[in-house]
Amino acid sequence: MEIKIGDILEEITLPSINGSNFSLSSLKGKKVLLTFYRFARCPMCNLRINEILKRYDELGKNFTMVGIFDSKINNLKQAMSRHDIPFAILADENFKYFEKYEVKTSWWGVIKASFTRFTRFNKALFLKGYIPFPIKGHFNTLPLDILIDEKGVVVDVKYAKDIGDHFSFEKLKSFSV
Repeated sequence: MEIKIGDILEEITLPSINGSNFSLSSLKGKKVLLTFYRFARCPMCNLRINEILKRYDELGKNFTMVGIFDSKINNLKQAMSRHDIPFAILADENFKYFEKYEVKTSWWGVIKASFTRFTRFNKALFLKGYIPFPIKGHFNTLPLDILIDEKGVVVDVKYAKDIGDHFSFEKLKSFSV
């Protein structure tokens, strides 16, 4: 099912890098950015998390994020150890929710981003050192950003066109307050 504005997502329960099992229902009453990322060592995904973390204190107090990766939990824990993450990072080890919510895949979206987002891609690889190896997960998955209000209702959704396509930080900041 492709997610649409006005939807209420069914429960999502997945293992978290903090060792617990996470349930989306535990966030009722909070505004949430739920993002489906690619594989754990995806350079663009790690850069996105890094950039949000640098400005995380600008986001509203009743706001949180959840990142779901196409990854085994042990690989995800290792890849995320570079970040000090104050929100849930989850492993969808069997691609279950990626398939359920029709997260897009596109080889063109991977190739396109390497050209149109060349500067960001190089920043991720060479300045930040987010090396994508070993690649464990689907390489051609595109991100999916979902904004969910305090009642659990989807207020906006962005199925990415390429691997670096997300809601802007300004949009997140505006939504979060």
